[in-house]
Amino acid sequence: MDLKAQRSEWVQHQKTNDNGEFDFSAVPLGEYTVSVALTNFQSEEQRVIVASGTSAVMHFQLALASVSEKTVVTGEPVSATLDSVTPTTLLNRQDIQETPGAGRTNSMAIITNFVPGSYMTHDQLHIRGGHQVSWFVDGVPVPNTNIASNVGPQFDPKDIDYFEVQRGSYDADYGDRTYGVFNVVPRTGFERNSECELVTSFGNFFQTNDGISCGGHTQKFAYYGSLNGNRSNLGLEPPGPEVVHDAENGFGGFGSLIFNADPKDQFRLVVSSRKDFYQIPQSNGQINEVPGVPGAIFETPYPAGSFFQQDSDHEADTFVNFTWVRTIKQDSLLTVSPLFHYNSANLGSNPNDLPTATTDNRASTYAGGQVTLTGAFARNSMSGGFYGFWQHDNQLFSVLFNDGSAPNFTDREIVNGGLVEAWFEDKFKPTSWLTLSGGVRQSHFSGGITENATSPRAGISIQVPKIGWVFHGFYGRFYQAPPLLTFSGPALVDAANGQGYSFGSLFGERDEEYQFGVTMPYKGWSLDTDTFRTRANNFFDHNNLGPSNVFIPITLTQALIRGWEMTVRSPLLWHRAQLHLAYSNQIGEARGNITGGLIPTDNTPSPDYSPLDHDQRNTLNVGAQVSLPWKSFASGNMYYGSGFFNGNGPTAGGAPCCSTQDYLPSHKTFDLSLGKDFGEKFSVSVTALNVGNRRAMYDDSLTFGGFHFNNPREIFAEVRYRFHY
Repeated sequence: MDLKAQRSEWVQHQKTNDNGEFDFSAVPLGEYTVSVALTNFQSEEQRVIVASGTSAVMHFQLALASVSEKTVVTGEPVSATLDSVTPTTLLNRQDIQETPGAGRTNSMAIITNFVPGSYMTHDQLHIRGGHQVSWFVDGVPVPNTNIASNVGPQFDPKDIDYFEVQRGSYDADYGDRTYGVFNVVPRTGFERNSECELVTSFGNFFQTNDGISCGGHTQKFAYYGSLNGNRSNLGLEPPGPEVVHDAENGFGGFGSLIFNADPKDQFRLVVSSRKDFYQIPQSNGQINEVPGVPGAIFETPYPAGSFFQQDSDHEADTFVNFTWVRTIKQDSLLTVSPLFHYNSANLGSNPNDLPTATTDNRASTYAGGQVTLTGAFARNSMSGGFYGFWQHDNQLFSVLFNDGSAPNFTDREIVNGGLVEAWFEDKFKPTSWLTLSGGVRQSHFSGGITENATSPRAGISIQVPKIGWVFHGFYGRFYQAPPLLTFSGPALVDAANGQGYSFGSLFGERDEEYQFGVTMPYKGWSLDTDTFRTRANNFFDHNNLGPSNVFIPITLTQALIRGWEMTVRSPLLWHRAQLHLAYSNQIGEARGNITGGLIPTDNTPSPDYSPLDHDQRNTLNVGAQVSLPWKSFASGNMYYGSGFFNGNGPTAGGAPCCSTQDYLPSHKTFDLSLGKDFGEKFSVSVTALNVGNRRAMYDDSLTFGGFHFNNPREIFAEVRYRFHY
């Protein structure tokens, strides 16, 4: 038996037991081909997709060999699994390379184009109505309790081999960020043979995204390393139609080592480090909204000597994950993963800024690990483990009141804390068409407060015979640990009180989720639809300290997010084209009042639900990737959004929800890439984002510098050159 990755030279070999059974373990998620060969029989191959938390079962029926030997290839990749109730999107490095703009360092297009209910607004990724997501490296978490405090990337997309997105309904071993889990399988070197790739691009706004990566492997060892750099005069979302003071640049490196010491032991090391810089964008004057016309603005000049802002954001991120994978026996695995993560976000101002010059510097250090034991026994697949980290936060906050309106102040906070969690999960298959799953995750958080939470989860998957449809349902609870830091220095408290605010402790978010869906495969097509309902207590959001560029995490009494989603992926049509669709209809609302963080003096509880600031009812992405003659390709994506909540509409002012004035205008964009390979070493592509240069207001909150419009048209060319060494 041979198990071979479809996009690299990663391979495992195995002999069947006396019953003709085989079991491959320690297999990363991705696309594979399983082949079987037996003397006097025809060889046979089947394709399979491996996703997190699944165990594909395959059956081979070999035919007697004829005079002319041949290999029989059967079946499309498995697209409806009984092993998981989690709605999942799996993408590969070719998707990243050919999706317009997805390969750029700061791009989230590989998520927003393919994952329903995901979009960017006020420079933050939102998915399923929330901000908080978890990043994993091949199943090992990159810890981060800070909420939406960074705008820089966690990974450069060019370093990703496979990218898995899970949307709720998680097994107990996949943590507690209810809204999204991003599991990255990085490039390892098994897809290279002592080969390097140089990537460079240039486009309008003086943008460039450049990188060089090298990798190679032997039978036991694989290595991959990369360096990258980027810059542009269009960084964060501009507050108006014009682009002013909006440059960005960054650089970073990534490395991966894999060593297969023997058939039972594998060692992996993943290291990443990067720095990013963003100017906080400005407008040419004071932005004013046209009354009664959502999304329409006009600008008035600032009074002379009253306003001058040159804020910028410096960010840094480094993580190290080491993993030992031990095959105890053919159906049992032990995974031990010590980890380290450092993250910082430093917002700084010109000392002469008017009316105020603000400094907000935060650095967070995490050290911990994860231990997982998985095994299959009879009809049960079980997993259990521990996860935890120690955290150290250091934050400096200061304001210079250059207009003389208040005394200057500085506040520094240094806090330690940690999170410890244990879980157990069992999946029971009483029949070939039914899977029952259940698990529990126990959490203990300590910092400025101490909290404990027990999170039970249960799911069911039922497969309809013959047609292969899989219905799945889920109920679960989740606990999301809060940020360590809540401003509490006396000088800052006095300043906040002067602006009508106070500060309260942040408590963890506690969520309850119901979900039901069905996956319908048909001749290589896959249609996945689901409906969900998430009720959150102490919902994490953010607020601003006056009209500033500084936002501070808050918690709301309760949020309710409801919706239904649909994804469609086609097989390769006419040997050339693959289509994709992602649609979401959702409602994100909150009620009560602000319970923690930056609390305004006027904080009257609201008994009724009203939309969250990032609520958008309908989101649609439709795209295609087409292979053209002469080794060329075309790829396009159309995005439609029905419009985000109007922060200055009637409902925001206290009127009942919802009228046409309560949402900003709908918006749509179209992106296009054209590329061609010249031999095996050289390729070029040209990409246009927002081809029609359609501009629309996405948001009228104050986060990162005021209002937010979508980006104008961008056009850039990219060159790739591959060479051996």
